[in-house]
Amino acid sequence: MSEQGLRVLVVDDTVTYRKVISEVLADTPGIEVVGTAVNGKTALQKIEQLHPDLLTLDLEMPEMDGLEVLRRLQADNSPVGAIMLSAFTTQGADATVAALKLGAFDFVVKPSGTSLDESADILRRELCPKIEAFARTRSVRKILSKRTPPASAPSRAMPAPSNVARRLRSIATAVGGKPEVVALGISTGGPQALAKMMPQLPADLAVPMLIVQHMPPMFTKSLADSLNEKCALSVSEAQDKQQVEAGHALIAPGGRQMKIERSAGELRVRITDDPPENNCRPAVDYLFRSVSHVCGSRAVGVIMTGMGNDGTLGCRLMKRRGASIITQNEATCVVYGMPRPPAEEGLADVVAPLDRIAAEIARLAGRGALACK
Repeated sequence: MSEQGLRVLVVDDTVTYRKVISEVLADTPGIEVVGTAVNGKTALQKIEQLHPDLLTLDLEMPEMDGLEVLRRLQADNSPVGAIMLSAFTTQGADATVAALKLGAFDFVVKPSGTSLDESADILRRELCPKIEAFARTRSVRKILSKRTPPASAPSRAMPAPSNVARRLRSIATAVGGKPEVVALGISTGGPQALAKMMPQLPADLAVPMLIVQHMPPMFTKSLADSLNEKCALSVSEAQDKQQVEAGHALIAPGGRQMKIERSAGELRVRITDDPPENNCRPAVDYLFRSVSHVCGSRAVGVIMTGMGNDGTLGCRLMKRRGASIITQNEATCVVYGMPRPPAEEGLADVVAPLDRIAAEIARLAGRGALACK
């Protein structure tokens, strides 16, 4: 990253978007727009010439689309990051999930049907914070690379291994105290992290999983379908009043809230249009609060990579009721935002690198469900 600011190359086949994005970023302190490109082929050439830190990358372009650009960058082990601009369509959602799994940092939905001024306002509100988060992450990773152990290092406990060991033993031996559900919250970097973590979970996981991934409508359905193809667990987008079952993972629908209820002795999810929390819908706090109320100590909460602090209040409530908390460690997070407060407040029973989270979930939740796929 240059001392003058984060160097950004704007890549879009539409002259209007190139202009609007460039103007929005030019007005943002700490960001230097070093050029524009009309398609992926031109973008790769300009990357060689201009050495940007980050691309704002359109998905659908002639000659070479955004996905192919990401594949080329990945093949070259390029340090250049990308934030995708995605169409608000089913096809756009599928392509965006693929882009995130190819290493894109994050995405924003392209404004449509709005004036240039309105589009600029939307992009300023949605795009700029994600670019600033990328810049902070790049700076932090340079520091971490000099002082942290490799990502495959063993999980560490918070605050003390002996306390965690006693807690795990108490969960295993308490009468009727085995977990009923795993609730997981995740945001920036989530699709890629989930694609690595969830295939490691066993098909016979003894409890259901409920997942909040910060995403708009349609995008969560694409994410669920993508994960279902590669996981031993059955993964789907949650539906209102759906029963939660062991061996299943339900992802909260984008743009709506998800909570859990107990009805006639069965756990079911409720999908609501309740207001956003922490500017998020779905929100991790909303789900975790219901899990705390319904399941008490018989629950496991997991907080993984993401911007902001959604989930912190929910972790406090779950911990107060005796639930166990797992957080992803700093070194393996794309953005160490959401996991930081629970870890630093001593709420986390286990702080684990990405490649150990599935094992920790299985250890706490147990095995024994019938395989469903």
